[in-house]
Amino acid sequence: MKKVMTTWMLLASTMIAVQSCSNEEDEWLNDVYGEIEDAGNENVAPGGGSGSGSVTAESGDLTTFTISIDKTSAEPTTSVEEYFPDEEDNVANNTFDTEVSITFNGSDATYTSADGVTLSANGGHVVANHGETKGVCYVVSGATTNGSLTIVGSKKYQVRLQGADIVNPDSAALNLLSSKRAFVELASGTSNKLTDGISSKADHKGALYCKGKLLISGSGSLEVNGYYNNGIHSADYILFSPGCNVYVKSTANHGIKANDGVFINGGILNVEVSAAAAKGINCESNIVVNGGRTTVITTGSGAYDSDDREVKGAAAIKCDSTYTQNGGEVRLKSTGAGGKGLKTDYEAYINGGSLYVITEGATYSSQGDTASPKGIKIGTKNVHGLLNISGGTTMVRTKGQGGEGIESKGTITISNGTVLVSAYDDAINSAGDMYVKGGDIVAVGTANDGLDANGNMYLQGGNIVAFGAGGAESGIDTGEQSRLYIEGGNIFGIGGRIDANIGSAQQGIVSTSGSVSANSTVSISDGGNTLATFTMPPYNYNNGTIMLSTSGMSNGSSYTLTLGNQTQTVTASSSVSGGMGGGMQPGGGGQPGRR
Repeated sequence: MKKVMTTWMLLASTMIAVQSCSNEEDEWLNDVYGEIEDAGNENVAPGGGSGSGSVTAESGDLTTFTISIDKTSAEPTTSVEEYFPDEEDNVANNTFDTEVSITFNGSDATYTSADGVTLSANGGHVVANHGETKGVCYVVSGATTNGSLTIVGSKKYQVRLQGADIVNPDSAALNLLSSKRAFVELASGTSNKLTDGISSKADHKGALYCKGKLLISGSGSLEVNGYYNNGIHSADYILFSPGCNVYVKSTANHGIKANDGVFINGGILNVEVSAAAAKGINCESNIVVNGGRTTVITTGSGAYDSDDREVKGAAAIKCDSTYTQNGGEVRLKSTGAGGKGLKTDYEAYINGGSLYVITEGATYSSQGDTASPKGIKIGTKNVHGLLNISGGTTMVRTKGQGGEGIESKGTITISNGTVLVSAYDDAINSAGDMYVKGGDIVAVGTANDGLDANGNMYLQGGNIVAFGAGGAESGIDTGEQSRLYIEGGNIFGIGGRIDANIGSAQQGIVSTSGSVSANSTVSISDGGNTLATFTMPPYNYNNGTIMLSTSGMSNGSSYTLTLGNQTQTVTASSSVSGGMGGGMQPGGGGQPGRR
């Protein structure tokens, strides 16, 4: 695997407002948790919670939001400045004024000539070689059910797809064998389609294969169907520009495969894959999202890899190095057993935009090994991953048995943004330390813990609502050998018990028991002064063990805790106690959420 660290991966973007997808199902769950509005960021002061001391995160329809292929052309506005690994990758910085026209017509193809370009055709199969000629643009149009276009040359070039529909039953439909930059332009107002066959006389890596850098732009549309291997494959990196509309489907392997990077600056990108253990977008290096709307759906189950001697699951996005999102909207869904939404081997930086994830499969087992479903998984068995969330909206839901929401094999740091997780297993889990410095966090583990750090947990700011299951499961869990340090923020946790060893607390802590209703309001006050309010997620919790802390509370002082319509007098201390009780159930009531 490759690990590439460059400075652009670490730059946080400006906070951006987003809108959620709508859903008409189960409107009774969408009272407070209705629609995302303003990403929940504008009232958040990193390191100190919200300015009002109020947890009323506009968290979207966490339990009911859906993800589906959406080919509509309107791009979300949550984009940042385009990033180019090299300024030469920007089509605006290049000129291609030597045009060669290639037209497919059934089983034949015709073409025009140009100085320095050699072309040949065998039925509908065309080979073009521009050699040392600079500035060549191949304008491709027409349809064939038994054809292809292969391009070689030692200079960068452009392919303008202008109403092309190419089916090659034996190999790649568009075979770009030059190692130089390939600028693929989708001509405005045109629809284009590339398809390979189930069998192959010449083994190939994708219906659209590029040996060099693949740079896709234009305002037209492109559909790619891969039935033999990947849909799109680049031996270098792939860049998508604003305006393009690309749909990729693979029934045999990955949807989009790149060796050296995937950069999504904008556009509409839809990917569907159905093979076992297949990845929607698979990159051996980094993936960077700066804009556009990317939707990826995988339906395949897990599979046993006899070469690596381990079980592997499908994943909507998989990168061997680092995932960075600065803007745009990313929607990921994996329905097969052992499936993941986002999986990266080293690090992930979510700086802005929105990321929605759904997994529905259960654990996959084979040959004595297992693959558990995860919404977001960072790191591997041998790599301590790192997850840093500093902005935007992240929403995760897992339904299958064993499904964790967010897991890092190393540390997790949340410093801003809105993070909303409803998971079968742990909602947010770190193998190492966990830091919450700001933002709005809702973490619901319906069969396990809400926030679970196997290292130390440092709650330093932000607004936190954490639900754990009944019995031995907790809203906030630090494990036997770890410590919880409360240094700031507004914190409400409820579960079967309090499972946190306090290392130190710079503000008072309340531990008590009680019940909360779905979408209800919990508040803590000192006489007539409300210190904090918390809006509950869409789950009822009966007879739970509660831990609450907020700035302004001091040890030994008494406060009024309001749980919906019930109140009780509580005393703050620097320690916690209580456990083994309660249980969580889906809630009810409410009206459709507001936009």
